[in-house]
Amino acid sequence: MRKRLLAIAAVGLMATATMTACDDSGDSGDTGNDSGSTSTGSGKARVGVIFPDTESSTRWANEDPKYLEAALKAAKIPVEMQNANGDRAKFVQIGESMINSGVKVLIIANLDSVSGKAVLDKARAKKVPTIDYDRLTLNGGADYYVSFDGNEVGRQQAWGLIKCLKAKKAENPLIAQLNGSPADNNATLFKAGYDEPLNEKYDEATYRKGPEQWVPEWKDDEAEKIFTQMLGQAPDIRGVLAANDGMGNAVIKVLRKHKLNGVVPVTGQDATLEGLQNILTGEQCMTVYKAVKAEATAAANLAIELFNGKKPEVGPTIKDPESGAYVPFESLKPTSIFRENINDVVPSFVPENKLCVGKYLALCKQYKVGSYAKAKSSDDDEQQ
Repeated sequence: MRKRLLAIAAVGLMATATMTACDDSGDSGDTGNDSGSTSTGSGKARVGVIFPDTESSTRWANEDPKYLEAALKAAKIPVEMQNANGDRAKFVQIGESMINSGVKVLIIANLDSVSGKAVLDKARAKKVPTIDYDRLTLNGGADYYVSFDGNEVGRQQAWGLIKCLKAKKAENPLIAQLNGSPADNNATLFKAGYDEPLNEKYDEATYRKGPEQWVPEWKDDEAEKIFTQMLGQAPDIRGVLAANDGMGNAVIKVLRKHKLNGVVPVTGQDATLEGLQNILTGEQCMTVYKAVKAEATAAANLAIELFNGKKPEVGPTIKDPESGAYVPFESLKPTSIFRENINDVVPSFVPENKLCVGKYLALCKQYKVGSYAKAKSSDDDEQQ
């Protein structure tokens, strides 16, 4: 698999050799039509940020740009943000353009480690300090890494699935696993985390290990196809460890066709609007919330110090499993979200007026989500 990815990336890198490295993004605050970019204009000293895509998670188009831009602008630091839209060659082109046109700090959330490393190497050659954001670029040599504890994310997913299966009094359930992209080191970390509790269950023979597959590039449509095949081959699947909310929703779509939605617990990650709505309906067991604002703020604070010529001190390190190097690591803790604690992310992360609409409004009232929890609390106080 890694050889195939190397070959794909090599083709992309060759393609970029003929492209120019200019930046025509315009004045501050402009938004690019095809990349979701926020630009300060070519040649200005600024922080550059490259996002991977808009498919693996909605966060890359919505939350992360918003919080990073707000934190940097509050410090009066110009910022340019662009999204590679899943194109490895474009990821490298954006990096070259930013580096050659004067960024003083570069933050990247890589698409894969090969194209990510190509950008980091170019930044190092120009002495531009770099921050790996959310995803560690293997063998990339970034100066800093900001992310959540990936193993802990996976453990929380497994514990959540175990909790939901226990609530359903499942006996010796067959568990399917849909892992994230094989090109994303985070997916490997998540799997290592959720394999720990699940393997204990398999070894005890209290759970049965069912089909398992990696989902290329975290694509939801691929996850749907894969799980359709899984369920066709193993119709007695009674629990699904899906690595994020998008793939969890793809699984739920298939389960609905077989009238198994709400019967088979499904996990997720990212606390997306769609994921939370599925939790309200009972079709999704849980999600893992990674406080994007905290992650973005941590990365922005590092970038601000680097932009101002300082060398930030970050305590712990993480070992790059490929290079063996230790990278200064700003580690954050994730939070499990179930229906009973959904207010931990509403409205602070997901607005109530987006979640509690249509058929979900009655559910928000029933489960006391957002302002409905306050209204219930007020009613109780009056009765006392």
